[in-house]
Amino acid sequence: MRWDAQRLDAEEPATLPGMPSMRGLLRSVQVPEFPGLTFHEVRSKSALNEVPGDSAVPFRWTINPYRGCSHSCVYCFARGTHQWLELDTGKDFDTQVVVKTNLVDVLRRELARPSWRREHVALGTNTDPYQRAEGRYRLMPGVIGALAAAGTPLSILTKGTLLRRDLPLLAAAARDVPIGLGVSLAVWDDDLHASLEPGVPGPRARLELVRAIADAGLSCGVFLAPVLPGLTDRLADLDAALGAIAEAGATGVTVVPLHLRPGAREWFSAWLAREHPQLVPRYQQLYRRGAVVAPEYRTWLEQRVAPLLARYGLDRQAGGAARGADGTPAGIPGDADRAFPAGSLPATRPRGRPVAEPAGEQLPLL
Repeated sequence: MRWDAQRLDAEEPATLPGMPSMRGLLRSVQVPEFPGLTFHEVRSKSALNEVPGDSAVPFRWTINPYRGCSHSCVYCFARGTHQWLELDTGKDFDTQVVVKTNLVDVLRRELARPSWRREHVALGTNTDPYQRAEGRYRLMPGVIGALAAAGTPLSILTKGTLLRRDLPLLAAAARDVPIGLGVSLAVWDDDLHASLEPGVPGPRARLELVRAIADAGLSCGVFLAPVLPGLTDRLADLDAALGAIAEAGATGVTVVPLHLRPGAREWFSAWLAREHPQLVPRYQQLYRRGAVVAPEYRTWLEQRVAPLLARYGLDRQAGGAARGADGTPAGIPGDADRAFPAGSLPATRPRGRPVAEPAGEQLPLL
């Protein structure tokens, strides 16, 4: 099946010069509906990506319809992947989006192979499948339909409220295969949201998406991610966020501290120095080991969040622990996520029993 949005017309006036380093490039196009964005339409040789065997993530297969992301989150861990395309990890990542126009056809062929074992497939583990490009190219309905028809379980993590468009399709597919849905929420202050994630729908719009998913009879986990030290980890902020998430009908919450991987680290550090210079020494200490926050902060955050999860019933549900978007326990991922991207599906719940809420408002390091 081919949608009108996927027709490739080399004579279209909006066509831009190609980029020779981009394998499979058909055309580069700008359209009035999405000012400031360039879509690089390519033909992909594969749709299913196999996760390396030594990875800590709880799934083996992923699908990424797009590379680059118009959400423009300053902290996005996936920024470094744009370097493989000889594009920068800052503005290019935000505005130069690669679209795999033949993704659905390729996926159907791969799912039809006798060797396919109908293993769980995760979407939204790299860039968001419901970013603005999806409004033009409509790849996700075909992806969902192909996976469901092939008896393949799937999960989707998104910040994009466009997922609401596909709720009827997802509800129908859930009758045939297990489906997990997750919505990512990080920043609740309007000014901070506009500065850090300017292309993302606001947090209240995403809470409405959680409600819509629940109303459709589907489970929805929420990723409170990333938690930003000194910016979004105040007790009052976490309390308000988790209360609102519970009221919206989420079935579980996974809390993920900020990761600063190469590509994202440079851009986030520049933003921090410009917007909150007083926090720079604190971040240098907390991220002295590299991408992952210091263990003492992780422990502090776990202790801070555990009583709130219990208060709002987000740590337990009927029959056992609350579940994230892929069915794994909610909470704060443990050390296994050293190889796990912030904002993706949860890995494991940390070992040990939660301890009492600390008396201090902030971690001493901060």
